[in-house]
Amino acid sequence: MARSTEPMKSGTDTASLIRPAPNQPLRLYQKIAKQLIEDLQAGRYAVGDRMPAERDLAKQLGVSRPVVREAMLALEVLGLIEVRIGSGAYVVRLSGREEEPGFNVSPFELVEARMMFEGEAAALAALHITDSELAELEHLIQAIEDENQLASGKEEADGAFHLLIARATRNAAMLRTVEDLWRLRSSSPECALLLEKARRANVRPVVKEHTAILDALKARNGEAARAAMRQHLGAVADHLLFQIEDQAVSDARDQVAQTRERMNLSAST
Repeated sequence: MARSTEPMKSGTDTASLIRPAPNQPLRLYQKIAKQLIEDLQAGRYAVGDRMPAERDLAKQLGVSRPVVREAMLALEVLGLIEVRIGSGAYVVRLSGREEEPGFNVSPFELVEARMMFEGEAAALAALHITDSELAELEHLIQAIEDENQLASGKEEADGAFHLLIARATRNAAMLRTVEDLWRLRSSSPECALLLEKARRANVRPVVKEHTAILDALKARNGEAARAAMRQHLGAVADHLLFQIEDQAVSDARDQVAQTRERMNLSAST
């Protein structure tokens, strides 16, 4: 069952959230989140105050807007701020001195991992996929198109499409990994919250991108299947992570391009 995407209320035990291993350094967005929480604790912002715009925070802190976006999302999950469409982020609760932020898998981390694993899954599936599985994928693409017309926001066909490709690798470890990544979409509060925001903004799975993956699989072309999957997930990063609520598209595309370059380098070695 998917975890609720409602922000955590006052009094929530943040120690129950997943934290990095003791010896694991914080990622940049986590450092920024901690710094913003310290600003709240120090009284820099009061309940009801509007937080500076992402653009201004990014300039002030010397980081990119996507980094600020993920940090603000972590604060929103903790119930410290509320993001109002077209208005900005407002402080709704002050963090206690004893309160330590917990960090889950961030949306960008999840898409980055999916680019790596699902790209390779598509390449491997191209070697083993059966005609009946290809036919099932074709039906699922139609189901994705049908679900896109529904107001419910369900994306069951999209998930089934990706998991079927993972199953077609005939590799149990690959299937388990992809299943775990898809579970994180709803079990990580940051991911679940942004997914809900995307649904409210009418961001839906793109049929054309899924069709390109299917065409490569039909051609039994592993390299093309890998490229089509990574292109699809790069577009997910663009739309899901960075185009909601006036995100900085240029910064986002730079990060996605860097990830794609790393993926391409790893595939060629």
